[in-house]
Amino acid sequence: MLSFMKYAFIIVIFWFLIHTMYTLIDGIRNKVIVADVAVVLGNKVNENGTLSKRLENRVICGRELYTSGKVKKILVSGGLGAEGYYEADKMKEYLINSGVPDSAILVDNLGMNTRETAINAVMIMKQMDYTSVMVVSQFYHITRCKKYFRKYSNFKIGNASPSYYEKRDVYSLVREFFAFYFG
Repeated sequence: MLSFMKYAFIIVIFWFLIHTMYTLIDGIRNKVIVADVAVVLGNKVNENGTLSKRLENRVICGRELYTSGKVKKILVSGGLGAEGYYEADKMKEYLINSGVPDSAILVDNLGMNTRETAINAVMIMKQMDYTSVMVVSQFYHITRCKKYFRKYSNFKIGNASPSYYEKRDVYSLVREFFAFYFG
């Protein structure tokens, strides 16, 4: 029994390492495609209503996809945060203040998590007869985002992540293993 547990533990460790390496490589290697929509996933809004650096960099990444002609629209998604702001509304405000026309921005204020964002985005995009998406989030989050878009649609999927890194990305990369399988 003890040797079975030992081997099971070793298998789980290898599974974790392989998955984590795949997530790292998949997220860092942007797969930029020409798409109908860039879906920018939400994150923390500061208490003063400004975007956290992580979220600001995601929004800038989505804006760059739009201004370079890679996407027709930007869909910002994020729910009501603990700070009292709807992440998506704040992202839209940032985009408008940086020159993106209101008509190019779609808003999902009900994307409280990755799965809900994918479901809501797919529903919105299907109503508009869109069939391709660029997922925009931090590198460690890309693999799980694409998993949900594949689950709920048959869209052509690309991805981009900002070149913004923090110490907490190590924790987030580890957390993504569990979120991918159990989230």
